[in-house]
Amino acid sequence: MRILISEDELALANFLKKGLSAEGYECSVVNRLNEVVPTIEKKMPKIVILDRLFDGVDSIQILSQIKRIDPKPMVLMLTALDEVAERVKGLEQGADDYLCKPFDFDELLARVKVLARRFEEPNIQHRLITVGTIEIFEDEKLAKLAGHELCLTKIEYELLLYFCQNKNKVLTREKILSRVWKTNHDPLTNIIDVYISKLRKKLETDTLISIQTLRGSGYRLNFNDKN
Repeated sequence: MRILISEDELALANFLKKGLSAEGYECSVVNRLNEVVPTIEKKMPKIVILDRLFDGVDSIQILSQIKRIDPKPMVLMLTALDEVAERVKGLEQGADDYLCKPFDFDELLARVKVLARRFEEPNIQHRLITVGTIEIFEDEKLAKLAGHELCLTKIEYELLLYFCQNKNKVLTREKILSRVWKTNHDPLTNIIDVYISKLRKKLETDTLISIQTLRGSGYRLNFNDKN
């Protein structure tokens, strides 16, 4: 599997190339932001490891270009920006995963393997999750309500997917932050409540579904199947 390492720190880029090559991946390196998209179009990597900042320039600006390339590569963004708001921004703009510097190589390798499976899975099977009138097409990252496509941000989609995969189960703030925001640090803000409120509004036409806040415990998607 081909991987493009887009990193302006040459020492880190070479370290990642050496480590991933030893694991059997075919790696190439670019260290200039303006080389990233042309190299992807030329080499067609399955995974792009993308540094968030190139000499102070935010690489988030090219995520939309990367995601228009067919087939769409999976993007693992590396960054020293550990704030939840920055993670949200990266994920909403199209990054598939987010890893903060400094990081352990074994964790990066594990995340690369997960992205590799996600890239290959659409060619193997189509996955559909149904809860009430909600339909989630995981391969297309598409959600519908009563047959109509829901307009969701990446965070809203991941949050809805996580709830539907765990319907009628209590999900703690820690679990939600780890799964959806890719962080183990609670920002001590109401960011989860804000996104849950947005989801509630978008799901309010399905009267069998509700997202409940359980103070001190977490949140739960309640599905009351009357049949």
